[in-house]
Amino acid sequence: MVRDGDLPTIFNPKRVRAPSVIITSEEVVDERGGGSGVLRANGPPTPLSPRAPLTPQTSISSAPPLTTQTSLQHGYSESATSSQDEERQLREKRCPRSCCSKMAKKIYYGICVTCILTISWVTATHCIKYMYIQQLQPTPLPAPTASSTEGYVVAYTNITSKHRTPHFNAPFFTAWFCTNWLMFFYPLYLVVMLVHNKCKSTGDIVSDAFRDFREKGFTFARFLSRCSLFCLLWVVTAYMFAYSLQILQATDAVALFATNVSCVYLLSWVILHEQFVGVRNDVATSALFLQIVATIMCDTGIALLAYMDGITGSSTLGGVVLAAFAAAGFGIFKVLSRKVMGEITIGQRALFFSLLGLVNLSLLWPVCVLLYLSGSEALPAGAVPWPPLLAAAVALLVFHLVYQFGNIVTYNIFISLALVTALPASAALDVALYDSSFEGMKLAGLVLIAVGFFLVMFPDNWPDYIMRLLRWSRSRKRGGVGSGRSRDPMDYRTGYIRSHLRSPSGRVR
Repeated sequence: MVRDGDLPTIFNPKRVRAPSVIITSEEVVDERGGGSGVLRANGPPTPLSPRAPLTPQTSISSAPPLTTQTSLQHGYSESATSSQDEERQLREKRCPRSCCSKMAKKIYYGICVTCILTISWVTATHCIKYMYIQQLQPTPLPAPTASSTEGYVVAYTNITSKHRTPHFNAPFFTAWFCTNWLMFFYPLYLVVMLVHNKCKSTGDIVSDAFRDFREKGFTFARFLSRCSLFCLLWVVTAYMFAYSLQILQATDAVALFATNVSCVYLLSWVILHEQFVGVRNDVATSALFLQIVATIMCDTGIALLAYMDGITGSSTLGGVVLAAFAAAGFGIFKVLSRKVMGEITIGQRALFFSLLGLVNLSLLWPVCVLLYLSGSEALPAGAVPWPPLLAAAVALLVFHLVYQFGNIVTYNIFISLALVTALPASAALDVALYDSSFEGMKLAGLVLIAVGFFLVMFPDNWPDYIMRLLRWSRSRKRGGVGSGRSRDPMDYRTGYIRSHLRSPSGRVR
């Protein structure tokens, strides 16, 4: 027997083990006496209460219920599904940078978005530039007469070179016409939503967008007034950019417009107070220093482009100022729309741009008529270049659609990167079409603007990335130099790791 102080463990082999089957008096009925016999629970049988035999019915009734085939299959399928989910999650954790991960897919989509933005932006810019240039067919000179023999200079009767003379001078009409195409934002969004969500109707989608604006406190008059102000800012920005293309080359205008990234960064830091939230003080200081350097480089590039043709007798300075103001206006538009509208959904953004196009179409058409009647803009009825104008409008529509909604499928850096990748593409077209040359101050200005753009796109914690790169290079260099040397093993008995600063006893050398 076990004493009271003993513990029933494996070190005490004399402990009492409880029986696996416990038969109580309620479960046993005497076959002869009709239940007169009594069994003591957990005790040996006595002559007065003989132990009843354990029947198969009793043993089966005391066992747990059997599992059916359907429940087994259901449990197996659930376990298989959970195991597959666990394997997929484990695979994503082990190889987050594989070709099938979410990050890799976003990178692939980002490359496609950058290519689309680059092609559409370069196409729109060069189409607008081409509208200011007309190619006339060569006209033969009149044949010389016999009376004009003295002092006669021999002239060619056929001219093979083409003369390019400006014939279309309507930058405001161009900006107004291209802005009207913003009306297609919300119809395209409705088509995509109806195809994607077949359960919702058109009225439900429209009512959801307006309901969200009403919940933010926008009345119809207030919302219309905000749209009118943003429409005016948008058209003025587009007008300045279209007017600068009349003076500058397309590549110069594209480079100057790329400086809006620096304006957006600084304005978002000053107005929205969102840039350095949650960042360490040293990281914020380094990021601020980097942005100041980027801004200085962009401004230096703008100055070099402004004075590349001199000051006197050149309209390059005015074109550069207009393009720089257009970039600043686009940055102000982005920051103020974020400040006034706040966080808006995709449908609200599409509705906002469609209303911009409607307001532009309904309110600003008298300005085009007044400019045409006053002679400020030359808009000949029979010589309007409709093909390049329509191409520019469609290209700008595609550009703004992808620019506004590209962050759904990829990172924002790929969207902003298209503004600087358009530089080499536009330069190649300028060289091929207009025999342009990039050298001297123009080349230096373009390079400085591109470098400033990349500095603006640096992340806020860029010193951490540089330190990681340096550590990785050092570790790789050590592995390459000392490839024959193996790492000193660790003594797991004492925890000693060989060190050059301490002795095995722990004392400082």
